[in-house]
Amino acid sequence: MPGTTERLTDAAYAAGWAVLRGTPEFIARRQFDAIADAAYLRHGKGVQRLTSNLRRVLGDDASERELRRTAHRGVRSYLRYWREVFQLPRMKVEEVIALSVIVDEHLIRDAATSGDGMILALPHMGNWDWAGAWLAGAVTPFTTVAERLEPASLFDRFVEFREGLGMEVLPLTGGERAPFGILADRLRSGGSLALLADRDLTATGREVQFFGRAARMPAGPAALAVDTGAFLVPVTLTYPDERRLCIRAHPYVQPPAGLDRSEQIAAMTQSLADVFAGAIKAAPHDWHMLQRVFVEDLDTSR
Repeated sequence: MPGTTERLTDAAYAAGWAVLRGTPEFIARRQFDAIADAAYLRHGKGVQRLTSNLRRVLGDDASERELRRTAHRGVRSYLRYWREVFQLPRMKVEEVIALSVIVDEHLIRDAATSGDGMILALPHMGNWDWAGAWLAGAVTPFTTVAERLEPASLFDRFVEFREGLGMEVLPLTGGERAPFGILADRLRSGGSLALLADRDLTATGREVQFFGRAARMPAGPAALAVDTGAFLVPVTLTYPDERRLCIRAHPYVQPPAGLDRSEQIAAMTQSLADVFAGAIKAAPHDWHMLQRVFVEDLDTSR
C-alpha cells in the first residue's frame, strides 16, 4: 500500500493536470515562476544537486554569481517543463507543431522513413514530452521507456499522459519482457524510438567523459543501434523564448569500423555525451538534471 507521502504526491499531480489544463497560460507562467523562485530560495536537495551539476558545466572559472544566476534560471526552466506537462493535454497537435522550432529536421525525417529504424537519444533538456508530442504528430509514432514511479497510480497517470500524446510507453522494470528486446523488435520492424540518454538508471551504463569528468550514461541507445543497424540520432532541446521549444537534430552517430561490439557501444555512447555536452554548454539553464550523474557523486556501494 502506498504511504501518505506517495498518496499526496499522486494527488498533487492529479490536481496539476485537472486545474492547469484550464488555466490561461500567462497566469500559469507567473504561478510557476513564483514556485520556482521559492524553490530556489529554499535551496533543497534538488536545487543543491542541480547547482552542483551546473558547476561542472560552467567550469572552475565561473564566478559564484554566475553559478547562482544559472541555477536560478535552471529551476525556472525546470518548473516551466512541469507547467507545460500539465497543459499539454489541452493543446492541439497543430499548436504543438506551430510552436516547435526544428533544426535539421531532415535528419529525423530521413531516418524515420528509411525502413531501418530510428533511435532519437535525448538529454534531460527543455521539454522531452513536448518533443515527443511533436514527433508523434508531425513525423511518426514511436516507442519510449519510462522509469517506474511510486505509487503505481502515479506511474499509470504518466503512462496515460504520454500515450495520449501518441507514444507507446514501456516500463523500465516489471514488464512481461525486458524492454531491450521489445525495443529491438520495434527497430527491426522499421519503427522509431525516443530515449532519454544522459542518466544511467540501471547501473549497467558506460563511463564517459562529460565536461572533463567521469560520468555514467546508459548504453542502451548505442547497443540497439549496433545490434539492429538503426539510425542513432542525437537530439537536444532548448527554450528560445517564453512559448517555443527548439528541437535540434545532430548528425547520426555510427558504429566505428574495426572495433568489437563492446568497443563500438562505448565509443558511440561517448559521442552522444560529447553532443549533449556541447548543447548543454550553450544553454546550461535548460539542462534539468537534479540527480547524480557524475561518478564522483555516485554511491558506488549500490
